Amino acid sequence: MIRLLVGVLVFVINVVYANRPYPRFYVLETVARVPYFSYLSVLHLYETLGWWRKADWLKIHFSESWNELHHLLIMESLGGASFWGDRLLARATALIYYWIIISIYMVSSKSAYHFMELVEGHAYASYDKFLNAEAESLKQQPAPDIALQYYRDGDLYMFDEFQTSQTAVSRRPVIDNLYDVFVAIRDDEMEHVKTMVACQQPMAEQSLLSPHGIPTIPTLASEHPASASVSASASASVTELKPSN
Repeated sequence: MIRLLVGVLVFVINVVYANRPYPRFYVLETVARVPYFSYLSVLHLYETLGWWRKADWLKIHFSESWNELHHLLIMESLGGASFWGDRLLARATALIYYWIIISIYMVSSKSAYHFMELVEGHAYASYDKFLNAEAESLKQQPAPDIALQYYRDGDLYMFDEFQTSQTAVSRRPVIDNLYDVFVAIRDDEMEHVKTMVACQQPMAEQSLLSPHGIPTIPTLASEHPASASVSASASASVTELKPSN
């Protein structure tokens, strides 16, 4: 079922937006942040009912949605949302997937995280293919102001927070042009993949902490017996659903 849900999304994006990269990325980013909303909704419900309390996971998932929001804002600044039909399709799809992922998460959080692992893996492969094809053109274009604000000039606490495979403040993208922006977005997607893989590990509820927490995630990862499988699974998810166009 998870592969079917991802496959439908990938098919629509690949076919409908084969030759329109910015609208394609706009739709992708609109839908990509929705599962994080779903996770947060369920976790807030569990907290309200007193079933589970995991503040670190709330921070991590919110920061993931914050990162995807800025990807979306960048695509909007590039004209990706200029056509009303693209906005309608993106929002309708996002609404449908929001409720589907809530239902899946309440039954099996691991399956819901696997869904997002595959989506983010596809996003990484899509951006990587775009970078390889349009490198020279992108290097001649300036970075949008919103990208400079998010990656360079703003408060980077939330940027660090979703990258559970990194220590805080260890990754600082250099943004000189539009090519650098897409490199940063592509690399963000891989960090999402790693975090989604980490959420599926057997001891994740005990070991997965905020990158700003103590002890740090890299220390835990190096000691955790499943740390090698996290990297291997993250790499595999990128190749599973490569864009066909």
